[in-house]
Amino acid sequence: MTDDVKRVQAERMTTGKGFIAALDQSGGSTPKALALYGIEPGSYSGDAEMFDLIHEMRTRIVMSPAFSGDRVLAAILFEETMERSFGDRPAAAYLWHVKGVVPFLKIDQGLEDARDGVQLMKPIPGLDELLPRAVGHGIFGTKARSVIGAASEAGIAAVVAQQFELAGRVLERGLVPILEPEVTVTIADKAAAEELLLSSLLAQLDELPADQRVMVKLSLPTVANLYRPLVEHPRVMRVVALSGGYSRAEADALLAEDTGEIASFSRALTEGLSAHQSDADFDATLDAAIQSIYEASTQKDPGPAATPATP
Repeated sequence: MTDDVKRVQAERMTTGKGFIAALDQSGGSTPKALALYGIEPGSYSGDAEMFDLIHEMRTRIVMSPAFSGDRVLAAILFEETMERSFGDRPAAAYLWHVKGVVPFLKIDQGLEDARDGVQLMKPIPGLDELLPRAVGHGIFGTKARSVIGAASEAGIAAVVAQQFELAGRVLERGLVPILEPEVTVTIADKAAAEELLLSSLLAQLDELPADQRVMVKLSLPTVANLYRPLVEHPRVMRVVALSGGYSRAEADALLAEDTGEIASFSRALTEGLSAHQSDADFDATLDAAIQSIYEASTQKDPGPAATPATP
C-alpha cells in the first residue's frame, strides 16, 4: 500500500460519512451466524465446510450492488477471509479497489476465562507473522476484542492495558488498531462499568505519542454521548459502536443519540438476510439494512437519551 493510499484511507476513516461492516465472525460465532442466515448446523460437517459457507455469505454481501463505499466506509475481515477472494480478486483488494471500502482485519484469537469480572484476550502467538502479511494484503487496520462483564476497576484496567499493549505492536507495523473492550449490555452495573472504562481509556490515550491514533469500538452506552470525550480526543481517529445483542432497530435508535459515533455492526447488519432469498430479495433486504445503519451513523437525534432496550 502506498503512502498516498494510506492518507486517503486515513482521511476516509477520520471524516467520511458511513459505517463499518463487521464481517469477521469466526470460530464459535460462525454456527450462530449461519443459523441466522438459514443454514442449520446439521446441514454441513466440519470446520472447512462451515467456513466455506460463511465465506459464500460474506461474498454475497460484499458483491451485492447495495454494498459500496458511498455508505460503507470499511469492513472488518476474519483472517481466513483475508486469504480468500471476492470474485476474482483478493478480498482486501476487492474491497478497496472495486468497492471503495477500507479493509480491516480481526486479529484476536478469542477470550480467556472470566477473572475480575472481565475476559482478557488469549495470547496471539502468530502475531509477528500475521501483521506483515496483513500489510501485504493492503489491510489498513486491525480489530481486537475483549469483554467486560462487571464494573470491576481492576478488571477493566487490565482489559484496557492489554488493549493498548496490543495496539502498540499494531502501530509499529503502520496499521491502525481498533480497540474493542466490549461491555456486556445485559449486566446490572453497565453504567458504572462504562464510567470506569471511559476513565481508563482516557488515561491510556493521553500517554500515546502525538503522531499515533487509534480507533475505539464500544457497546452503545447507557447514557447518550458518554463517550464524547473519546470522539473529541486527538489520538482517536474514530469511535464506533457495536450492536451488542440489540436488534437493528434498537441499535440504530440508540446510536442516533451518540454524536460523532458511527456503527460497526455485525449481526444487526445481516439481520433478515437468508441463504434462501432470491438475489433481488437479498439485495433489497441488505440495501434497507445498510440505509438504516447509515442514517443512524450520520443523522443524529438531538433529543434526550433513551432508556436502552433489553436485548
